[in-house]
Amino acid sequence: MSVESARLGDVASFIRGITFKPEDVVPLGTDGSIWCLRTKNVQSELDLSDVWAIDADFVKRAEQHLQEGDVLVSSANSWNLVGKCSWVPELDSETTFGGFVTALRGDLDFVDRRYLYHWFSSPRTQTVVRSFSRQTTNIANLDLRRCSELAIPLPSLAEQKRIAAVLDRVDTLRVKRREAITLLDDLAQSIFLDMFGDPASRSTQWDRKTIGELGAVVTGNTPPRAKSENYGNGIEWIKTDNIRPPELNPSQAAEYLTTVGEKVSRVVPAEAILVTCIAGSPASIGNAALAGRRVAINQQINAFIPEGALPRFMLEQIRVGKVLIQRKSTGAMTGLVNKSQFSSISLLVPPVARQQEFVRRVERVDSARARNVRHLATLDELFNSLQHRAFSGTLWDHEAPGEAA
Repeated sequence: MSVESARLGDVASFIRGITFKPEDVVPLGTDGSIWCLRTKNVQSELDLSDVWAIDADFVKRAEQHLQEGDVLVSSANSWNLVGKCSWVPELDSETTFGGFVTALRGDLDFVDRRYLYHWFSSPRTQTVVRSFSRQTTNIANLDLRRCSELAIPLPSLAEQKRIAAVLDRVDTLRVKRREAITLLDDLAQSIFLDMFGDPASRSTQWDRKTIGELGAVVTGNTPPRAKSENYGNGIEWIKTDNIRPPELNPSQAAEYLTTVGEKVSRVVPAEAILVTCIAGSPASIGNAALAGRRVAINQQINAFIPEGALPRFMLEQIRVGKVLIQRKSTGAMTGLVNKSQFSSISLLVPPVARQQEFVRRVERVDSARARNVRHLATLDELFNSLQHRAFSGTLWDHEAPGEAA
């Protein structure tokens, strides 16, 4: 079924945010102030955990007050994030937005705003919008004029609402799955704290030993790149960006080593705990994952191979006690924990029977989390397929003529 289209700028407007200086930010609740959103707030759902406030006099035009149903767009950001957008729900306070974000506001006479949001946030539209950005040294700026020229498929308002309702139903299921995964992530740490307490606290009932006393520590390396025979399709070469808590295991490596490269690399077994010990951001120091398979690691990772404790127990302890590793970090701009510092970190060592009980309980959580992750992946595929069909006019092709939705 062919669908008529319209120029985006004829059915919606891009509204630029306000300009202000960092010193103009005031505490939330200050008399005469207004909430102010920025690029940090633009996530898959609008993130209101860190909202700024600004004097209301900085808002020069009434249209710079956010409305329920606006699409908040990151219009100045790193290239991979420019164009990212969030739906604006009903907010608890009068709200404006800064100069690095833009509000896309649909004209209710022509476009349903949920339909507009789903179209603008679709992968195809996001790719096109990002291609319109103008790259400077460290930032990409969205070309709003070119974005306004985009053609948006525009069936009747009733049909737009029908499409948006279908996408909303599937999206609601995705949100619930993400919430369930977050709760399960929190549950694993809660079980640990309930059974053993905080490993960063000195007031615990358990014996302690250093990582070096509890097993072997291996620091990764980079095989010489001048020798092309080192890199190929053999063993995975894991880097820090593969360690993504709360995922249990590292993601699949982007690079592999050959059998030749493996001989000059640092290879660790499946039970090794991989810990980020060099990172561009100090907050990433201490990120940890269980190798889960035999892998090679680069020099930004220290691997801890437990010999006197259960790996799953030690992994959770390192995650809960991440601050213990960060305290060893040196360097102002980049975090660094060398092998000696890492080996000296003191961890709890409860009886093996107690560790086994923890592992039995947390493995049930791991299994439930894995099921939810698989289901979320299925829902993501379904949602992307529905989006594509919705905006190409084929969403209802399965229906017989005259058949109700």
